[in-house]
Amino acid sequence: MALSPASAEPTAIPGLHVIRTKVADDERGAIREILRPTALVELGLPPLEVRQVNLTFTRAGAVRGIHAEAMHKLVGVAAGEAFGVWVDLRPGPGFGRVVTVPLVLGLQVLVPPGVGNGLQAVTACEYLYCFDQEWRPDMPGSCVHPLDPDLAIAWPLPFDPADPAQLSAKDAAQPALRGLVPPSWS
Repeated sequence: MALSPASAEPTAIPGLHVIRTKVADDERGAIREILRPTALVELGLPPLEVRQVNLTFTRAGAVRGIHAEAMHKLVGVAAGEAFGVWVDLRPGPGFGRVVTVPLVLGLQVLVPPGVGNGLQAVTACEYLYCFDQEWRPDMPGSCVHPLDPDLAIAWPLPFDPADPAQLSAKDAAQPALRGLVPPSWS
């Protein structure tokens, strides 16, 4: 049996980390450690007490997000591949900073409160969200339009923003970064 330890790397957005999960491989396949709060602490990250888990299925080419809420998220793909996008929507010098990561099985991203999370499915994919709080309609949050030219996101696949199968009407109606007034995330 081959064992690959977990690791974490910081990104250009403070608090946003890319995590390579712990994997045990043998001739039958692999076991991946999705979440163990003490493993996050061992990597120097905050523990994540999970309150809600969502799994979305997204068709190839479709875009979801870019949404920020007042909670930590641990995200990654459970199947398929996605192009992950994160935008810092917190007030301060990092406001508007963008990080992108190709997401494959075994990579996760720890997203701090106030950082927008989005994705494009490169293949049909299942995207796993672990939240440290239950989502509620009155939760502080912010969104930005995924095609905002100021963000300069190089989406890997072309998509039609007028097609609700590729971008929801809600996401298409989000403001550009320049007009956004971020909420207080505390």
